[in-house]
Amino acid sequence: MSDKALDDFGPLEGENAQDEEKEVGILKEQVSSLKEEVERLREYINQLEQDKEKALSPPLIEAVVMDVLPNGRAVVKSSSGPNLVVYITSAIGQNKLKPGDRVALNQRGSAIVEILPRSEDAFVKLMEVVERPKVTYADIGGLQVQMQLLREAVELPLKKPELFREIGIEPPKAVLLYGPPGCGKTMLVKAVAHEADATFIRLVGSELVQKFVGEGARLTRELFELAKKKSPSIIFIDEIDAVASKRLDASVSGEREVQRTLMQLLAEIDGFDPLGDVKIIGATNRLDILDPAILRPGRFDRLVEVPLPDKAGREEILKLYLKKIKLSGEVDMAYLVSSTEGMSGADLKELVTEAGMNAIRRGAKAVNMNDLKEALAFVRKKEKGISGVGYL
Repeated sequence: MSDKALDDFGPLEGENAQDEEKEVGILKEQVSSLKEEVERLREYINQLEQDKEKALSPPLIEAVVMDVLPNGRAVVKSSSGPNLVVYITSAIGQNKLKPGDRVALNQRGSAIVEILPRSEDAFVKLMEVVERPKVTYADIGGLQVQMQLLREAVELPLKKPELFREIGIEPPKAVLLYGPPGCGKTMLVKAVAHEADATFIRLVGSELVQKFVGEGARLTRELFELAKKKSPSIIFIDEIDAVASKRLDASVSGEREVQRTLMQLLAEIDGFDPLGDVKIIGATNRLDILDPAILRPGRFDRLVEVPLPDKAGREEILKLYLKKIKLSGEVDMAYLVSSTEGMSGADLKELVTEAGMNAIRRGAKAVNMNDLKEALAFVRKKEKGISGVGYL
């Protein structure tokens, strides 16, 4: 029954009239609900027809534009292999295309029907650090000189580039941290990642070594493209000696692939295209095996040694770690500092951690000097390689 038919009843009287009006109202609501349901079903049918049309249509071919020709044509390299001369559809337009663009070709007419977005390697995107480390410069002891050199080379050019323009010099492009394991190289970089207002990208040198020919060079190229796209940015390459060791006569394909990756890395750091607001930090324990080409000025401009801490450095590091734990009684700092000569920052952290474990073993809620002495003996034995070290 239509709305007009329901309205043709005219005015009603009495109790029967009120019942009839209620019934008419209910019927009108039902009609309105049915109309809405019909519209929903029509939209659903249209969607099904579109899905059917897409399912029956032939797939598109991915290609890369090599050159744009006059008369609405272009030379493309298809994913299937050969170079093709294809037409550009009017919806795309010749002015929108440029060499290097990814496009989709229609199989039937071999015409460009869509410009595809630029792809980014998911592996490279995962190298970007989203959650910043919580380490600050205040958490690092005994490395004030190294902190200053690192901040001058990385943070200052990003925050105040006008200082370098006014003097008339180019800021350093890259910094290399080198020294024995456990001396604070990674902690310095974590502090930079926390303090610097820039995109931070972290990777290990071995991640650029791939088994397929050209893959390592491609990853390196896309890594720097991501850094330039999200500049200002900082790239941290840990254990850089895995990809930047001295080049020798490569006898196996794996070594040749590492050398290709290294050459791409050298070209990205100091090649034809400028880095812009992209800074690079490298870290290694083996400065002696690095290729001389990567250490020359213009690439890793600043070499920062991170040595074993001296007496003052050990005292500062111990104070930082002891401040974080609950202590009982006096601590003989002079004894600890003199007894830990030759230890790295990681060793000192282990000493304090092991002292806390000693306190837990004896059921105490605070660490005393005896716990620290026992922990010192444990770390010293571990350094000498004595097996079976531990507590029962």
